Order: sequence, then structure tokens, then C-alpha cells
Amino acid sequence: MAKPNKKLPSKTVTIICAKCKTKLFKYAKGGKGSLVKCFKERILKDFTQQDGHCPNCGIQFGRDTLVRGTPAFTIIGDKAVMK
Repeated sequence: MAKPNKKLPSKTVTIICAKCKTKLFKYAKGGKGSLVKCFKERILKDFTQQDGHCPNCGIQFGRDTLVRGTPAFTIIGDKAVMK
């Protein structure tokens, strides 16, 4: 499988916790679809202290995985949304 493009997409979105509305990431998202995974190399600003957990309420919103050989977070259900 092909790796994601090296050039970052121009569209930036804010990823927030669905429960407490705390900012989690500033993310360069490609495409029009829903938020399924976040490649770690596309995270522009990280507001979390612990990987995959909300800094305010502490719920786990994502799991560490490898997608096409690149480190990423897979988003669990609707625990994180983009704004």
C-alpha cells in the first residue's frame, strides 16, 4: 500500500473531545470524509499530555496504530470530532 503524501493538505481542522469539548489537535486533514484516523505526521499542534487520552476528562479517544506503515491514531467511535 502507498504511504500518505509528504505534502501536507491545505485544509486544517481542530479536533475536539466529543464529551467535554476540549481541544485535542490542530490537524491537516485531506479529503471530505469523516474523521477515522489521524496521521501523527499531520498533527500541527498537540494539546494532549498522554497519547490518545483527553487532557480534561481523561477518556480514550484514539489508539496507536500503523496505517500503511505510518504511525497514526484510529479514532474510537464518536469520541473525537472535527470542528
